Amino acid sequence: MPENTEAAPETQKAVGEENGHAEEQSTEETNGVEKKEDSLKEKEEPVKEMKAVVLLSFGGYKGVKIMKKPEPTPQNGEVLIRVKACGLNFQDLITRLGAIDSPPKTPSVMGFECAGEIEAIGEEVEGFEVGDRVVALPEFKAWAELCTVPAKFVYKLPSEISYNDAAAISMNFVVAYIIVNELLSLKPGKSVLLHSAAGGVGLAIVQLLRTIEGITIFGVCSKGKHEELADAGIDHLIDRADYVNEIRKISPEGVDVVLDCMCGEDCNRGYGLLKPMGKYLLYGSANVVTGETKSFFSVARSWWQVDKVSPIKLFDENKSFSGFNLRHLMYQQNGADYVRSAMNEVFKMFIDGKIKPKIDSTWAFEDVCDAMQKMHDRKNIGKILLDPAQEPKPKPPTPVKVKVKKEKKEKVTSPTKEEAPKAEEAVAEENGKAEENGKAEENGKAEEEKPAAENGTDKVEEVKVAEEVKAAA
Repeated sequence: MPENTEAAPETQKAVGEENGHAEEQSTEETNGVEKKEDSLKEKEEPVKEMKAVVLLSFGGYKGVKIMKKPEPTPQNGEVLIRVKACGLNFQDLITRLGAIDSPPKTPSVMGFECAGEIEAIGEEVEGFEVGDRVVALPEFKAWAELCTVPAKFVYKLPSEISYNDAAAISMNFVVAYIIVNELLSLKPGKSVLLHSAAGGVGLAIVQLLRTIEGITIFGVCSKGKHEELADAGIDHLIDRADYVNEIRKISPEGVDVVLDCMCGEDCNRGYGLLKPMGKYLLYGSANVVTGETKSFFSVARSWWQVDKVSPIKLFDENKSFSGFNLRHLMYQQNGADYVRSAMNEVFKMFIDGKIKPKIDSTWAFEDVCDAMQKMHDRKNIGKILLDPAQEPKPKPPTPVKVKVKKEKKEKVTSPTKEEAPKAEEAVAEENGKAEENGKAEENGKAEEEKPAAENGTDKVEEVKVAEEVKAAA
């Protein structure tokens, strides 16, 4: 009995331990099942996607595709924007060609500017809230339904500015403002030669120049645009074909300022038009784009055609030469604050009615290649916009191809060496048969002709006998 009494606690202890292990095991199994169910639910949830204009490869339009991409999530210092309108710039054409310095790695979402509403905010972002109306200047990736942008490149929109106007003024008018108000500091009475006067930046510069009294503007653009630009505020519209001589006719001494977005040989021509104390400012290289695909020759030519101007020559001639690149200022030279200050001034000028962007046209994402081609052909007057919500233009019906059945022609093959003797025999037999048939036909004709001739002779004799009988009577 004592032994049994001592064993009882040990037995109870063992049973308790087993029950505890069983409970732990069942709990672990339950948790494992729950985790598996959670993971299955996560897998079942579809990935949210957005529409975007993606550059798959550099070159022609074949490398530009409309694709579905996973919706991005804002990282530290970024905001997520629901895009309402995008701007198309010549820089986008140069990027597509691969002629831009420091190009993006493909595949990459295209676009440098967009306007929309903040949908989410990443950590360490101050001054913005979900629902804010903004315009943004990201380096690439703007042409999408959703876009993540560092907050330092995002600007709150005043209520007076629509999304379309915001996309039209953000880059163009910031460039124009910095050139006219910061770099040139023009005084009344000066004259300005402006290339690509009908483009988005060109018309923005014209409007800002008009805020200064007594400025004479020589606007260079294709002759077909002159009529539509009659009320744009340009004093002298000059055709590109021979603008140097045309300007010399009006102003023999030249101009005070040359604003060049072309580069190449236009640099030399423009520099030759500068008066003493004149300023030359290069802010683009449109001459690089000569076709749908990148031409290394055109890129090289746009640079080697530029004469080297030494500081000593500038010193002797009392001229100055400068340049401006907004992309480098913002993304490579920490100029975000400088650009923000200019953007705020542009917003004020818009609200005060001093500036108003001219919008050429608005296109769906699906028609982006047509929009690019229009800009490439220099057919736009003002800003070209893209709208992610706009329906694409209906495509023309595909012509029905009618298949024409071609008659099969029997191939004539020459006989082999083995077949040659047999072929010759067959030809000889055919020739022999043909000769026999020919002779038979000739004989048949001869036989037919003989009776006919004999019959003719008999008839002649009968006639003679009849005549003799009549005479005797």
